[in-house]
Amino acid sequence: MSKEASETLFREVIGLFATGVTVIAAESEGEIHGMTANAVASLSLEPTLVLACVNKRALLGDILSRAKAFSINILREDQKALSTYFAGAWSEKTPPPFRFVPWEGGPRLEGCAAALSCRVWDLIEGGDHWIVIGLVLSLHRGIDPIRPLLFYGSEYRRIDTGERSPAPDLGWVAKPIQVFYDPWQKD
Repeated sequence: MSKEASETLFREVIGLFATGVTVIAAESEGEIHGMTANAVASLSLEPTLVLACVNKRALLGDILSRAKAFSINILREDQKALSTYFAGAWSEKTPPPFRFVPWEGGPRLEGCAAALSCRVWDLIEGGDHWIVIGLVLSLHRGIDPIRPLLFYGSEYRRIDTGERSPAPDLGWVAKPIQVFYDPWQKD
C-alpha cells in the first residue's frame, strides 16, 4: 500500500471514532493563540492529567513548548464556526464572534460547553505531533443545556438526545469463556 493510500485509509478508519471538538488556547507575548483539536483525552485521576495532540508544524505547538499554561475549551454544537475558524479554514472576511476571558492557567473561551485550565506537565514527541500533557488546575462547566459539538466521519455531528434503545441482540450463543480480570491493584 502506498504512503498516501495508507494515510487516507488511516484518516477514514480513525474518523469512525467519534470525538468531541475543542479549542486549545494559550497566551504568548500578550496575544492569545487558539487551535481546533479533537485529539484530546483524560490521562490520569491522580494527579489529574489530560493530553492533547498538536501538530509540530502548528504555531500553537511552538507556543506550548514555551508556555506554562493552556486551556482546553470544549465546543457546543452551535460553535461549528469557531471550530472552522480556529482550524484555519475560515473563508469569511471577518471572524465569527468570540471572546476569551482571563482564567487560571489560560484563557477560557466564553460560551463553551466546558473548559479545563492546565499547567504544562510534559511535552512528548509522537511522530509529527507533540503529545501535550497538562496538569488540570481548574474546571469550568457551561450553562445547561450542554450539547457538545462532535466530529465523526469527517463531518460535524450532534448528539441525538431523543428516544434511546438498547444495543441490538447480535444472536451470539452463550458459551463459557475464560476471563482474566485485572483489578488495577496488586494484593
